[in-house]
Amino acid sequence: MNGSHLSHRAKAIRPSPTLTVSALAGEMIDRGLDVVNFGVGEPDFDTPQYIKNAAKKAVDDNFTRYTSSSGILELREAIAEKLWRDNGLICNPRDILVSPGAKASIINILLAVCDPRDEVLIPAPYWVSYTSQVEMVDGYPVLLPTQEEQDFKITAEQLDNQLRELSNPKALILNSPNNPTGSVYNARELEDIGKICLKYNILIISDEIYEKLIYDNLKHVSIASISPAIRENTILINGVSKAYAMTGWRLGYAAGPTEIIKMASRIQSHTTSCVNSITQKAAVVALREDDGSVEKMRQTFEKRRNFLMKSLQEIPHVRCCKPGGAFYAMPNVSHYLMENKRNIRNSQSLCEYLLKEYHVAIVPGSAFGAPDYVRFSYANSLENIEKGLHRFAEGLSSLL
Repeated sequence: MNGSHLSHRAKAIRPSPTLTVSALAGEMIDRGLDVVNFGVGEPDFDTPQYIKNAAKKAVDDNFTRYTSSSGILELREAIAEKLWRDNGLICNPRDILVSPGAKASIINILLAVCDPRDEVLIPAPYWVSYTSQVEMVDGYPVLLPTQEEQDFKITAEQLDNQLRELSNPKALILNSPNNPTGSVYNARELEDIGKICLKYNILIISDEIYEKLIYDNLKHVSIASISPAIRENTILINGVSKAYAMTGWRLGYAAGPTEIIKMASRIQSHTTSCVNSITQKAAVVALREDDGSVEKMRQTFEKRRNFLMKSLQEIPHVRCCKPGGAFYAMPNVSHYLMENKRNIRNSQSLCEYLLKEYHVAIVPGSAFGAPDYVRFSYANSLENIEKGLHRFAEGLSSLL
């Protein structure tokens, strides 16, 4: 079979760089090599026992059949309770769609709202799947570059200036806490951005999957909570993967305007149908009960972040914004890309060199629209973080 049978969508899709790095690191580990993997984007903790017990009970109760496409009512009610408890949002369960992962939630929403060539604004650095998903629905991603000096956050003025130049803007994808930078928007910044979106009548797709992982006594603020008008213009994306160490369980959700959620649910009914029933029952318990596991994980991540930041600051010519949330840091390595003995001129080549020669796996910033940077995930033990940073520093030093 030749490529003539492939769609333009398939040909345009790029492989996920984060999964590619993890796969290559995994292959090296399988060959018996000692690799420190900073590429993985998932907690390294076990799913809390009380959640696993709920899944076992669902199996024992034979809760193993298809469910409603949008999710069982009990779970959508639990999500509505969570939105009120944590975010101050009143949400009818009918306005919630449960999907097999937050990634699926986002593309369901994009399919529901985007027509061909609709423009979707995405601050850069960005999570790798945003641009690909917009392209998959025949939309056009418009990147909004951010600066290290501004903590990698867009401003309302920047957004206004960009929207003034666009012919067919449809939505802004906002991610706070952010992957890959760990940046966290405050209430004032979100209010200013929300007002600009209302001015141009564009939707806000607010990805808040790292909401529970936030540090330095910062407070997560959902842009949907800023005002009733902004709430009516926002689709909130969240899930259980990061906060509850449930990445493999595959459950995310979208909450937003009735008509959009209804259409997204209709789309899902013709694709994945529903999230597996056992995961849904486990998620109900995850959202309604608490054995302290989430806070313990958060505290551990904060300790790791502090150690990582201190260690990065000790490496010559490397600088890094202090992440306020998630479990990523994005140091600037531009000094080592300007001139070096290995003729390495981009972050992709740098990461390949560090993995092959120093057995440390990190993700090139070019994957996130930030070519002068690399991304570390500190979802790893302090012992591995220390060992990996030593290798990272040695690898950079070898270039000069």
